[in-house]
Amino acid sequence: MPGILNVIGVGPGDPELLTLKAVKIIKASPVLCVPKGREEGSSLALSIVEKAVDLKGKEIIESHFPMRKTMKKRSAVSGQRPDKDDSELDAKWDETAKAILDRLRMDIDVAFLTLGDPAIYSTFFYLYDRLLELQPDLNIRIIPGVSSVTAAAARAGISLGLGNDRIAVLPANYMDDLKPALESFDTVVLMKVSKVFNEIVDMLSGMNLIENAVCISNAGMDDEKIFRNIKEAGEEDLNYFSTVIVKK
Repeated sequence: MPGILNVIGVGPGDPELLTLKAVKIIKASPVLCVPKGREEGSSLALSIVEKAVDLKGKEIIESHFPMRKTMKKRSAVSGQRPDKDDSELDAKWDETAKAILDRLRMDIDVAFLTLGDPAIYSTFFYLYDRLLELQPDLNIRIIPGVSSVTAAAARAGISLGLGNDRIAVLPANYMDDLKPALESFDTVVLMKVSKVFNEIVDMLSGMNLIENAVCISNAGMDDEKIFRNIKEAGEEDLNYFSTVIVKK
C-alpha cells in the first residue's frame, strides 16, 4: 500500500502556533518535503518546525520554487499548464512530484510543509493535480494551519468581520483588482504588498482610506513590525510577508 502524503500548514512564523496535530504527524513522518524561495537559501517552513520538533534522522527533500507571479496552474481535468514563461517553475513542480511519489510508492509517509494554511495561496496546490495525474488513488491528508491573514489581524488587534461584513483577501501585486475590492468590501486584506506598496498608499489616500489601513510585516516572527500609520513603513520594513489590512 502506498504511503500517506500529509500536507501540513505550519503557521505564519511562530512555532507555538503549530497545531498539536501538525506536531504529531511531523514527529511520525520519516520524510519531510519543504519548499524554499531561493535555490541557495533555506526553507522558512522548515526553520519554524525545527524550533518545535526534533528532526534528527529524517530525510529532508528541499524543493526550490522561485517566488514569481503566476496566474495559472495545470489542471488534472483540462491538462492546462502554465504559460511557457513559467516552464522553469513547471519543471520544478514536476521534479518535486516525482520525488514525493518515489517515497510514497515505497510505503514511506511524506509530510509536505507549507507556511500558513495549505488552502490559502499555498505552493502545494500547484503540485496537487500533478500528483493525482501520476497516481489517482494517492492518499493525501491536508492538515490546516494558522494563516498569515488571521495571524496578522490578531497581532494588530483587528476583527476581520462582524455580522454581515464582507471580507476580501487579495494578492496585492494584481493591482487592477484592488480598487473594485476596496469599493465593494468592508474589509480588504492585501497580501504580498512590498513591490507595490507605494501604489497602494497612493490609492488608499485617493480613496480617503489611508487612516483605515494597518500594515503588518512578519506577523508572529521575531522581527514583526506593525504600522498603524502605513505611511511610516519604509522600504526596509517591507518584504514578501508584509500584509495590509483595510477595514472601513
